[in-house]
Amino acid sequence: MGSKNDQPRFFFFRWIRNLFPSHASPERQRTSDAPASPPIPVPEAESEVAPGPPVRPRALALPTGRPFADFHLDPRILQGIRDAGFERCTPIQERCLPLSLRGRDVAGQAQTGTGKTAAFLITVFHRLLEVESLPEKEPSALILAPTRELALQIFQDAQVLGGHTGLRMTAVFGGVDYQKQARALREGTDIVIGTPGRVIDYMKQRVLRTRMVRVVVIDEADRMFDMGFVRDLRYILRRLPPYHKRQSLLFSATLNYRVLELAYEHMNCPEEIYIAPEEKTVETVEQYVFHVGLEEKLPLLLGILKKEDWYRVLIFCNTKAGVEFLARKLQANGYPAEGITGDLPQKKRLRLMDRFKSGRLKILVATDVASRGIHVEDVSHVINYDVPQDKEDYVHRIGRTARAGKKGKALTLACERWVWYLEAIEEYIGKKIPVIWFDEDWLVPDTSGARRKRRPRKRPGSRPTGRETAPQGKNVSPHAASAPSAPSSTEQKR
Repeated sequence: MGSKNDQPRFFFFRWIRNLFPSHASPERQRTSDAPASPPIPVPEAESEVAPGPPVRPRALALPTGRPFADFHLDPRILQGIRDAGFERCTPIQERCLPLSLRGRDVAGQAQTGTGKTAAFLITVFHRLLEVESLPEKEPSALILAPTRELALQIFQDAQVLGGHTGLRMTAVFGGVDYQKQARALREGTDIVIGTPGRVIDYMKQRVLRTRMVRVVVIDEADRMFDMGFVRDLRYILRRLPPYHKRQSLLFSATLNYRVLELAYEHMNCPEEIYIAPEEKTVETVEQYVFHVGLEEKLPLLLGILKKEDWYRVLIFCNTKAGVEFLARKLQANGYPAEGITGDLPQKKRLRLMDRFKSGRLKILVATDVASRGIHVEDVSHVINYDVPQDKEDYVHRIGRTARAGKKGKALTLACERWVWYLEAIEEYIGKKIPVIWFDEDWLVPDTSGARRKRRPRKRPGSRPTGRETAPQGKNVSPHAASAPSAPSSTEQKR
């Protein structure tokens, strides 16, 4: 490989792989002086990624792939997999693990909810358990996520899958006790899971040292770009050991040009894995759209909640103000709803997410900032109260339902303000969304009542009007302002 700053090599590798796909074998050696891990016994046919165009996606059903026991994993990892209720691989796991367990760099594209998290966590645990002695104070693995909710979810999954490994894990993200997280890092940890901003804070404070990182994982890479974290991401990657002395795993909902450029700049000739590149949405999600006027959106939503058989609902709005308005209206109409936005205090966000996951909170209203961090298995309905402005956000939104092979519904309310984005969404997912034409009986009146008008506040120093123009002395009658004024001298002469 050339120098790290050699940007044209991205185009060079893409050109070579297109011309000579048979030469892009996954068996090529890593340019590393570090000792390689022993090979994982895998069938030869499964150890290679088929060249050529990506395969057509399979329907998301209960996993029917290879059993995890076939990978000869450490018994402690297998016990954690059993604790999580997993027995067989999903497509992304079946394609990724034969490569990643042997130390290869992987850039994977897969739908939300297909098991990406388990794929890279199993790899991280396996690679660290191979080492005889890990550093006492410095982490050996770093996992980066774009949102606090997603980082917390990865941490919770890691505690289950790695509960028997004895590896120390620490989650670092904003909105919680800064000193408590710093103290955990100083005491020593093996795996750090966090968001780019908080990770950089601790790196600059020299609380987090990354010289001994053996494995780095970037989850939801495309979202990192969307949220403006790409500069932070490059800052972190440039301060890790060289790409040929560590293993790098990158996962994204879409492997677009920007993501692949980052991959080829900071990874060691990664193997690209595509799962479901054509079918954008899960087949077990029933999608419908309602064309509705702006004034009828709330009555229609109330009617949907009355008619549909739901048990946990996630509603998306495009703006923070929309979330606050809708949550307030649903509460006033007797529905157990709460709103979650990007600027909500972290402790309150965590409490709301815990209530929603446990089933104590049945309806959650959110913006797209929170959509990637919500991993709940039993969401029966996703309702787009506003049509998303970004076509990829639509896929991420409805990916919150029909997880782990279950069925779900995605309903979109297209009003005159947001309907313009619907055509781009349908073109992106490759199909027309069926339309439901509703009757008047679908509309349920809003019983929250009209909002009270606030009295205008008096500005300090403003000039009084009306009766307040009269002098406020002790001997002034309250009717003095309405009494006729005395005639002037000119009028007396006349």
